[in-house]
Amino acid sequence: MLKTINPLLTGELLAILRDMGHGDEIVLVDANFPAARVAQRLVRLPGIGIDRAAEAVLSLFPLDDFVETPAAVMACPDGRPEIFDVFDQLLVTANEGPVQVQQVDRFDFYERTKQAYAVVATGERRLYANLILKKGVLRDDA
Repeated sequence: MLKTINPLLTGELLAILRDMGHGDEIVLVDANFPAARVAQRLVRLPGIGIDRAAEAVLSLFPLDDFVETPAAVMACPDGRPEIFDVFDQLLVTANEGPVQVQQVDRFDFYERTKQAYAVVATGERRLYANLILKKGVLRDDA
């Protein structure tokens, strides 16, 4: 256990977050997503809701401010699922302000996930609870 590090961030996941570079993407997915089929690197967080996983990742993960939409969700053909409101709130809190989120067609989302640096498979059972995050940079405040 480490001070100030969310305990959901396993050593494997911390290493992935550290190794990712500017512009790399990590995808947090629900329990229905075919993660093992599309992931280059797969981390499993069984039984963990995507909101808790996203909060943990976003506690350390800078979003890319060089792009218009540093986050994306899988578009739902039946309208806007409630989980999108949860994502919006988590992103606002982590980014200290609004974040533009792109909606991506299901099959395009799968293809984009194949190119992602890593996939975090959660135990989330809410439908369309899939989130892509693009890594930003840390600036020297000095």
